[in-house]
Amino acid sequence: MKYLHGQPHGLPGLRTPLAGHAARHFLFTVAEGVATVTLNRPERKNPLTFDSYAELRDLFRALAQADDVKAVVIAGAGDDFCSGGDVHEIIGPLTQLDMPGLLAFTRLTGDVVKAIRACPQPVIAAVDGVCAGAGAMLALAADMRYGTERSRTAFLFTRVGLAGCDMGACALLPRVIGQGRAAELLYTGRSMSGLEGERWGFFNALHAPEALAGAAQEMALGLARGPTFAHGMTKKMLHQEWNMGIDEAIEAEAQAQAICMATNDFHRAYHAFVAKQKPAFEGD
Repeated sequence: MKYLHGQPHGLPGLRTPLAGHAARHFLFTVAEGVATVTLNRPERKNPLTFDSYAELRDLFRALAQADDVKAVVIAGAGDDFCSGGDVHEIIGPLTQLDMPGLLAFTRLTGDVVKAIRACPQPVIAAVDGVCAGAGAMLALAADMRYGTERSRTAFLFTRVGLAGCDMGACALLPRVIGQGRAAELLYTGRSMSGLEGERWGFFNALHAPEALAGAAQEMALGLARGPTFAHGMTKKMLHQEWNMGIDEAIEAEAQAQAICMATNDFHRAYHAFVAKQKPAFEGD
């Protein structure tokens, strides 16, 4: 039986190509195994709406069954990544909702982060310009982040009278940049520059604005051409092991690696090594 990102996909109904998927609230393309999600309201710095939150959640959930997507890039159109929730289309209406409605919304936004982290494909955020509020959380939910010197990342929730603990920020950000640094950003809501973000480990690397998209695509293509079943297992372990002790983690990795050793990609790699060739991975 063949496998896709940790799931058997020789069974009816489990293979769902996403190439040609018609996104309504952002741009979506698939090429050479890489899906690119582009937030596309550059005149407003690519803000999110109720509908775009829901569509992002549904898209990333669907990626678990997408056999034609091996890696994902999230980017923003124009010179900015994402300015967060649209002031007029989200913030204003929220002031009119009752508590059940407010909780439904905050759970929706959290579900977007859960879906990005749960999808088996590596996700790369290409962050230029403004990256604020919920936009900062989209970047934080990704597996890797590339930025520019002009990137400005702000978890600005306290600046609008809210707690810094939005969409998982208090759990995720300290693990990426450290507790003290995360506390400063979440209490103050100030912007973190691109250089500061790279120094603190938020960004994996900085690129010139004109080179950012290409760098993110290059990394995604390299991952897409690799052992994608194993990449899915790596992502699962990276997230699951946060809640494990060391002994539990070692056992979980023993089981995960044994499963990977049963894949065809592992055998391809061995035979390619013996033949002094580069392995051609197929994700099974």
